[in-house]
Amino acid sequence: MVDDARALAEVVSEGLRDQGMAVDVAYDGLDAAAKLDGTAYDVVVLDRDLPGIHGDTLCQMITERDGRVMVLMLTAADSPGDRVSGLTLGADDYLAKPFHFPELVLRIRALARRRPAARSRILSAAGIELDPIRRTVGRDGRRLDLSVKEFAVLEALLNASPAFLSTENLLEQVWDEHADPFTNTVTVTVSRLRRKLGDPPVIATTPGVGYRITGPAAPPD
Repeated sequence: MVDDARALAEVVSEGLRDQGMAVDVAYDGLDAAAKLDGTAYDVVVLDRDLPGIHGDTLCQMITERDGRVMVLMLTAADSPGDRVSGLTLGADDYLAKPFHFPELVLRIRALARRRPAARSRILSAAGIELDPIRRTVGRDGRRLDLSVKEFAVLEALLNASPAFLSTENLLEQVWDEHADPFTNTVTVTVSRLRRKLGDPPVIATTPGVGYRITGPAAPPD
């Protein structure tokens, strides 16, 4: 989330975290550029009129990168000409302020699905089926009631399957840049998730390596 209106950025980022997203915040273009250099984001929610590096310039920088990040321009500039110019710069979507928060959430999730490296909508492995759009998950036909973080951890593991995700990977993908790297929150969340998934166990742990979903992943839909 890149916006120099700090109050708005904080409110929106907290709302997105409540929806199970890991969110970093930058208040100017320079900080955003530095974060983009260090983290592989799925979606950037980008204001246009930014200090440091203008949002238009930042959008062009993003679109020229390898491993493209999807860009949603979220700005008060809402005339038809503004929308055309923003999309011409390479933005993937454009939403004017003021906006309806549930619409923002749906647009972000839609952009994440459209990324070139994104997988099919339904994630499946070892009898688990997770729908990140409808926010539903079940195993062997049994509906599971997961917390926001449990759901996000399972989604990350399914997306990575059959590879491992380290504790650091999960902190980055499910929490955010302010997560304490020495916390046991990942261990606790995975433990709760294992209990809810039931038997046979489906999350394997290799000390010093991380966590992964066991069993063959289903082919994409």
